[in-house]
Amino acid sequence: MNVLAFFAAIVQSTRGLWRYGQTVLGVIFRHPITGTSIIPILPDGRIVLIRRQDNGLWSLPGGMVDWGEDIPSTVRRELLEETGLELVEIKRLVGVYSAPDRDPRIHSICVVVEVAVQGEMEIQDALEVKEIQAFLPSALPTGPMSHDHSRQMQDYLNGLTTLA
Repeated sequence: MNVLAFFAAIVQSTRGLWRYGQTVLGVIFRHPITGTSIIPILPDGRIVLIRRQDNGLWSLPGGMVDWGEDIPSTVRRELLEETGLELVEIKRLVGVYSAPDRDPRIHSICVVVEVAVQGEMEIQDALEVKEIQAFLPSALPTGPMSHDHSRQMQDYLNGLTTLA
């Protein structure tokens, strides 16, 4: 094989590898990530919200599903990590939110659930959570919430189950 043919074979092989690499990267990075938002209800009926460190807005606790984890396990883990509260029971599915622009960081599909909780509110992840507070449904903070959590909360308060 002459030198020109050798380099042509390398270029062809590299193109094949690049196309394969592009496909893998597309599968990994062009598919939505699954996450949860949690509407934690204390025994007295108050709703627990967190104030985020990154944007200072009120938010529902929640986060991304880890590899090998199901939604109930994610709910339990994220609730404990962000609020210090323990999951008693998942009460109902509030909705599944999938709009590509619902999270400014990435395209994520969010499964929102109402849960009964117990325990003492305590910030576990100070890098993510600035404040935790419980509100009566009639006294929730006004103004925008982080991500699309205002819509999620409104759907919950209206008793809806939403697929959006």
